[in-house]
Amino acid sequence: MIVALIIICEVGFWVLLATGLAFRYLLRMPRTGMALLLCEPLLEVVLLVATAVDLRNGADPGWKHGLAALYIGYTVGHGHRTVKWLDGHAAHRLGGAPPPVGPPRYGMARARHEGKVWLGTVTAAATASVLLLIAMRYVDDPSRTESLESWMYVAWRAAGVHGLIALTYAIWPKKAPAGTSALPARDPEHVPDRLVGRTGKDEQQVR
Repeated sequence: MIVALIIICEVGFWVLLATGLAFRYLLRMPRTGMALLLCEPLLEVVLLVATAVDLRNGADPGWKHGLAALYIGYTVGHGHRTVKWLDGHAAHRLGGAPPPVGPPRYGMARARHEGKVWLGTVTAAATASVLLLIAMRYVDDPSRTESLESWMYVAWRAAGVHGLIALTYAIWPKKAPAGTSALPARDPEHVPDRLVGRTGKDEQQVR
């Protein structure tokens, strides 16, 4: 049941996201689209309640409950960033907005960006750990909660590995090629026409 609900919540996340963006930019109904996007956290609430009910009904704590905690934690830590990234691209592709600014590619700017993403993973691990501790306390039987405790280690190992990867960007910052800015830039293939036209006039004046 819990595994099926995780799959349903994952599919529901993307369905709500796609529907919300469609209402915002294709149907020109931004309020309705925003309302649909704000429904995303309800999926995690449903999963959390279902997990608690499953344990209350006497189900043995197992990997499915740990996986549910990690899924909720990931959504808390990275869900907002994912929605924001997709919303920016949808606004550009469907709403005529300027292309979204990508993350920095080089130097300490890239290291700071990777550090922020890593903080999302730490938030995910902390959220999952809190949920698992609550579940362990709720069951109140150490002999039955060993699997839940092991999922806490999984969450923090993932955060540790991600942290080491993020740290490499600070220790060995990637240098920008000559003449390239380390700051984030818009995709040159999507430079607004008015800027291209202005550049062309400037070139004619130079000539």
